[in-house]
Amino acid sequence: MKTENTAIDNVLTRLKEQILSDWMNDVGQIGDHQEAEALLAALHDAIRADADAEKIDDPALDKARNVLRGLSQTRAAQGSTAGETSQFILAVKKPLFAGLQAQLLATDPQRLMAAIWMISTLVDSLAQWTVTAYQRSREDVISRQQQELLELSTPVVKLWEGVLAVPMIGTLDSGRTQMVMESLLQRIVETGSELAIIDITGVPTVDTLVAQHLLKTVTAIRLMGADCIISGIRPQIAQTIVHLGIDLQGITTKATLADALSLALKKGGYVVTRPSK
Repeated sequence: MKTENTAIDNVLTRLKEQILSDWMNDVGQIGDHQEAEALLAALHDAIRADADAEKIDDPALDKARNVLRGLSQTRAAQGSTAGETSQFILAVKKPLFAGLQAQLLATDPQRLMAAIWMISTLVDSLAQWTVTAYQRSREDVISRQQQELLELSTPVVKLWEGVLAVPMIGTLDSGRTQMVMESLLQRIVETGSELAIIDITGVPTVDTLVAQHLLKTVTAIRLMGADCIISGIRPQIAQTIVHLGIDLQGITTKATLADALSLALKKGGYVVTRPSK
């Protein structure tokens, strides 16, 4: 072990609890004792393994990177910022410097400087790596949330025996169309439904691209042996479709979901009557 690493090892061995305590006092609300303890143990292992402070991919830093990866994922999910996460890691330097100074300042100032440089470089490298890991974790969280929102905004509802409905809300793009198509086709298979209603009441505008997405979905439904009704055709949307020259011939359309359900029931042979008083 390098002489400066030996000095750091001695400080971490003798003053572990004091370093943790001072570290937690410095970081305050952004600190977590369990995270700090795990990171300090990983840092200690890296020092004992003579990790190269300037090479973050050093195998001796595997444990430290794993701890920081988990820390980044947890904090990203909790809504902490990248700055707070980095600040939490960098704050360990102060109590470590204090411990090294108390041990070496009077007896070996040259070794003290080497040890401070070593631990400072190592912690800085880990903090920089953590920012990158945090950003990846945050992107994963956002991506997962977007996926969940898409799933929530495109539910496939069983309205009646053999009748499914998909109420569309918001902008209809390629990714969302694909999700609707997959969910709807899967439900058609699961329920054996013969008719699907796509309700676009909540779709703000219909342009050529949106119409193409709808046509693809209708085609896929028909290939599964089911029929399709598009409801929610408001006057403005009807005019837009005509002006754009979009051909919806062969596709049944209705103004409201209620009208579409009524037609679906008739096609299924159901007769809805109001009981006499």
